[in-house]
Amino acid sequence: MKKRYFIPLIYILFLMLPIYWLITMSFKTTGEILSGFSLFPQDLTFENYRVIFTDPTWYWGYINSISYVTLNTVISIAVALPAAYAFSRYRFLGDKQLFFWLLTNRMAPAAVFALPFFQLYSAVGLFDTYLAVALAHTLFNVPLAVWILEGFMRSVPKELDETAYIDGYSFPRFFVKIFLPNIKAGVGVAAFFCFMFSWVELLLAKTLTAVHAKPIAAIMTKTASSAGYELGLLAAAGTLTIIPGAIVIYFVRNYIAKGFAMGRV
Repeated sequence: MKKRYFIPLIYILFLMLPIYWLITMSFKTTGEILSGFSLFPQDLTFENYRVIFTDPTWYWGYINSISYVTLNTVISIAVALPAAYAFSRYRFLGDKQLFFWLLTNRMAPAAVFALPFFQLYSAVGLFDTYLAVALAHTLFNVPLAVWILEGFMRSVPKELDETAYIDGYSFPRFFVKIFLPNIKAGVGVAAFFCFMFSWVELLLAKTLTAVHAKPIAAIMTKTASSAGYELGLLAAAGTLTIIPGAIVIYFVRNYIAKGFAMGRV
């Protein structure tokens, strides 16, 4: 093995170690986990996964999380696309200040908005719904999506817009048929980051839900009991939460690389 590959290999193994440990723990009982150190399960068990896939409280947690995360991603991208186009193509009074204000929303901690959102959604009847969490997360995801998409749109020559208008394209047709295919990498990158933030965010998701839309991250806290945590069950749930993110990364991996090249990721 060449020396130049040695350090990256060690680094990758170091990054993968926690994931391997989590997966290994998911096939152990809590007693075995607490009994001592072992690289492999001494008494392999699938009971932890059986509980998750047969208990409605557990598998609905995953369904709830995927539902509001998908809804948030769709809303965020739909709102960010016209906004990013406006910032990339037009100059208007206060455009730079407005763009900066959008980014400051992304900088604010979620805890600042938890109570206002709770009171607002309780008053209008949106509490404990997918839409409540999805709309709350747009406060952070829309600015991020606008920032990413604006960079990709700015790289598309304005002459493309003018040529399309000369050829008789209406703006909606031009935007869907010509412009969007040119920035599909940006859409993929923006969708990825919107999905990941909404998937891992817990505070707002837990505050704005109770039963019907409760996310898996909140369900995982139920493993605590008077005897301690059910570590094997918790590890199995954690392992399953990695899968959606891994799937999304697989499909947008090339787009993310292009985003790095353009300086927007």
